[in-house]
Amino acid sequence: MPALCRDCVQLLPEPAPRRCPACRSPRLLGHAELQDLSIAHLDCDAFYASVEKRDNPAIADRPVIVGGGRRGVVATCCYIARTFGVKSAMPMFKALAACPDAIVIRPDMQKYQAVSRQIRDLMLAVTPLVEPLSLDEAFLDLTGTERLHRASPAQTLVRLARRIEDEIGVTVSIGLSFNKFLAKIASDIDKPRGFFVIGRAEALSFLGPRPATLIPGVGRAFAQSLAREGIYTIADIRARSLKELSVRFGSGGAWIWQLAHADDKRRIEPRTPAKAISAETTLDTDIASREALEAILWPLCEKVSARAKAAATGGSTVTLKLKDTQFRTITRRSTLERPTLLAHRLYEAACRLLANEARGTRYRLVGVGLSGLVPETRCDEADLIDVEARRKDAAERAMDKVRDRFGSGAIGKGRSLQKRRD
Repeated sequence: MPALCRDCVQLLPEPAPRRCPACRSPRLLGHAELQDLSIAHLDCDAFYASVEKRDNPAIADRPVIVGGGRRGVVATCCYIARTFGVKSAMPMFKALAACPDAIVIRPDMQKYQAVSRQIRDLMLAVTPLVEPLSLDEAFLDLTGTERLHRASPAQTLVRLARRIEDEIGVTVSIGLSFNKFLAKIASDIDKPRGFFVIGRAEALSFLGPRPATLIPGVGRAFAQSLAREGIYTIADIRARSLKELSVRFGSGGAWIWQLAHADDKRRIEPRTPAKAISAETTLDTDIASREALEAILWPLCEKVSARAKAAATGGSTVTLKLKDTQFRTITRRSTLERPTLLAHRLYEAACRLLANEARGTRYRLVGVGLSGLVPETRCDEADLIDVEARRKDAAERAMDKVRDRFGSGAIGKGRSLQKRRD
């Protein structure tokens, strides 16, 4: 069985020793199909928390939670906090009850996006076939890259993980297999700083005892429907015929049967276009005041605008999202006369939508979204009649230039400063 040292990237002869003979590292990766697999899933380890610890070494050994206030939820947490039972999406009050000494940091999405772009650039230097799933994870297809890098895909991935850690300061875990389904599963098995391989020979036996919910698309409702049929594990799915599952569950039945047999024909699709850009916040206290809600809308519109500008894209539809004290979600949409990526235009549209909803109802969550995305070149065409709008456009673009030169906090509108004081 060939083995690979994950520290010095040396390919070792059979049989693999306990330590690398070159660098004495115990971090050896051995698998019979190690040199033959080329589909990978790369997942950053506790990404937001890792970036915060990188930027503040004083909290490196402390439990860190990235998320909202006491009324919010955990966006992510470091592995120290996880030992106390803290999990992503956990209500903040429960997380702090489990880990009262945790350091809570509000998310800085602009910073995380910048780090994500750095990691994406390193991935693209390895292969053009990179399919991002989120800021902190992506699929990679390294088929045919052996001659380019003079190394197997496994060796190239080890070098990539080391480079991300050395140059960017965050760690990643990698899953390597022969299709996307198994690669994504593999990346979650050996975290943090993991590298796990699932080959063709063991794929079916590996999947068999695992829960049906491991299959993408099998959520709570689907799992309950499967349980009523006596299906709990992936082996239970394989015990049924394709026809039986298709008749009972339609296309969903065919999908789970296919993946249960480790058959995933999906290709890695690079540069999958985003369908929307959004930002939301859970409020520390319920708010009914229209003026107070408008003050919260502005920084959200700035976030959406910043993300749109970074992606050189804009949109024609603005969406307002509200959640009341009964956890009912309200969404309202407005189609603009011309696509935009400017914060003040998003804000004006969102405020118009809010005017019809801020009538005494108390809200615990506010969000803004931009959809109907188009390239930046099609956005914010000059309005020859509306002089005031042109003035605001010019002012915002001038502020963007200042921020690009001196940082995101160098300048802001009065309403931004008011929000910070509040």
